[in-house]
Amino acid sequence: MYAVIQTGGKQYRVGEGDKLKLEKLPAAEGDTVEFDKVLMVRSEEGIKAGQPFVEGSKVTARVIAHGRHKKINILKFKRRKHHMKRQGHRQYYTEVEITGIS
Repeated sequence: MYAVIQTGGKQYRVGEGDKLKLEKLPAAEGDTVEFDKVLMVRSEEGIKAGQPFVEGSKVTARVIAHGRHKKINILKFKRRKHHMKRQGHRQYYTEVEITGIS
């Protein structure tokens, strides 16, 4: 059984026991989070697709940790103009473990 959820402007295919790194969520470590924007659910009965979301379905997850991804280096360079600009970015994330799909 798996589901497709939407959070942080992205879509994820999740199953029970999966661990994901999502965009930062306002929840403390150890809290339970519910995702109600479920786009599709596949179970033994078949596939349920939403328009845009599946009615009455939700995915529950437990927050494991908060952190930051590896640094992404951004380099803007214009040749023969003596122009080079460097910038770095580290995105915050929340790591969750999927505990249930209903």
